[in-house]
Amino acid sequence: MNDNTLRIPRRAFLATAATAATFAIVKPSIVFGAEANSLLEIGLIGCGGRGSWIANLFAESGKYRLAACADYFQDKADAVGDKFRIDASRRYTGLSGYKRLLDSKLDAVVIETPPYFHPQQAADAVDAGKHVYLAKPVAVDAPGCQTVADAGKRATARRQVFLVDFQTRANKHFREAIGQVHQGAIGPLVMAEAYYPWSGGGRGTPPSKPEEQLRTWYYVLPLSGDFIVEQSIHALDMATWIINADPILARGTGGHKVRPANSIYDHFALAYEFPGNLTLSFTCIQSIPMVKNEIRVRAFGAGGFIDADYYTGVLLRGQETAVRGEVGDLYKEGTVVNINEFHDAVTKGDCSNPTVAPSVRSNLTAILGREAAYRRTELTLKSLMKQGRKLEPNLAGLKG
Repeated sequence: MNDNTLRIPRRAFLATAATAATFAIVKPSIVFGAEANSLLEIGLIGCGGRGSWIANLFAESGKYRLAACADYFQDKADAVGDKFRIDASRRYTGLSGYKRLLDSKLDAVVIETPPYFHPQQAADAVDAGKHVYLAKPVAVDAPGCQTVADAGKRATARRQVFLVDFQTRANKHFREAIGQVHQGAIGPLVMAEAYYPWSGGGRGTPPSKPEEQLRTWYYVLPLSGDFIVEQSIHALDMATWIINADPILARGTGGHKVRPANSIYDHFALAYEFPGNLTLSFTCIQSIPMVKNEIRVRAFGAGGFIDADYYTGVLLRGQETAVRGEVGDLYKEGTVVNINEFHDAVTKGDCSNPTVAPSVRSNLTAILGREAAYRRTELTLKSLMKQGRKLEPNLAGLKG
């Protein structure tokens, strides 16, 4: 990893976590302000692909013990349970399995379920007295975003930690460069552009049966929120982080060119308006063979620019400042930082929960773009919030 900062001294954004040879289990009654080398007992809600992947990172950190897991499907819960030697009595299944997990003795929960379930599960976890580590996106609709925002506020009031796992926000180079933008290093923003072309994503058709839809939830609108919300939010999160404001409105289009009509969209093209007559152009597309994968944002100020890409790094050039930082495997490296910072926040009793509000903002930005494209009309954020449209999947006949 290489970095260069001109004229302005580098500032440290990340603390190096100390490694301890021995650990003490943290009891819920003394979890606040616990020793920095305390081992936290956690439960995993959602044992699918990313859930089982991130469980490895929590275990490898040496700061957590996976004591319980929950998933709708028994085979997924057992796969994680067997790997991490979770007692069979603490492997919960069914739609309400996570509630039984929350009733058990745990310090924190990691939520990696389909996005539709995030708001209620996160809110219930806060109300159960658990610290929360939540995957992005936080919700698939505006009411869900409001539920998460409220849960984050309750967590802070109750002295609980609530962290949303965006990887770019965990990287020191992105933190430094965007911090410089906010301090005026490139002057007032003039315009910005964001894009996310991806060769992956597949061209799947949603299954007809509810249980099958849970296994192939990515192509099911109410479960994933469409790919602009579920995945392309990474680019919109960087953009709204740089702009540091809520969008006023969005207009644009999208549709099905390579995916079947009953699936999620395969492309979006949008224009967002922000305060100060600032325009953000945004495009995202999936399932195009051999396309170069990028998650990129470029913002132009009166005195310079910032060019940020999830896969390569970030470059800022202003009249008196330059920042350059390269990244490796940000998908893993950013998650590892978040896992360590989550532990630090819990053991130090830092419940300021700074990731919640910006994550809700970028999530609402993605939803606003989706709805504007679906309706083929100009849509304001104010109208989106007032309408309060909820997405509801078909859960009929599923086990509780």
